[in-house]
Amino acid sequence: MVQSNDSLIEAAAAVLHPHLVGDRVFGDVASALVTDAGNVYVGVCIDTASGTGFCAEHAAIAAMVTAREYKIVKIVAVWQGAAGDPVHVVPPCGRCREFIRQIDPSNLDTEVVLGRDRTSTVRDLLPAADWSAPLD
Repeated sequence: MVQSNDSLIEAAAAVLHPHLVGDRVFGDVASALVTDAGNVYVGVCIDTASGTGFCAEHAAIAAMVTAREYKIVKIVAVWQGAAGDPVHVVPPCGRCREFIRQIDPSNLDTEVVLGRDRTSTVRDLLPAADWSAPLD
């Protein structure tokens, strides 16, 4: 069963927990995805000063891969500035778009939630994703 946009947004929002450490915020972006097997995985971002952190989509995908699943049907990321602030749907960054693609070739057709009633595919968000042919 494919998750509705609203249910996937709610699953991501449920794990939002902005936490300030110095000038860095952890958990202010959360992601939820549903696989072709119908399982939902969630994760949050960890922003570090050294650049070793990762996006919420990476955390959700890591949970999925840990469970030996690779095909993403639909994914969403949400952001909340501080506890109690409104929740916003945010598109995946370029690094996340490429990461989704590299987990499984069929993930180019993953539906990316961009709002309650708006989606796009990774393929459309990541143009020219095919490797070029070798030069003669």
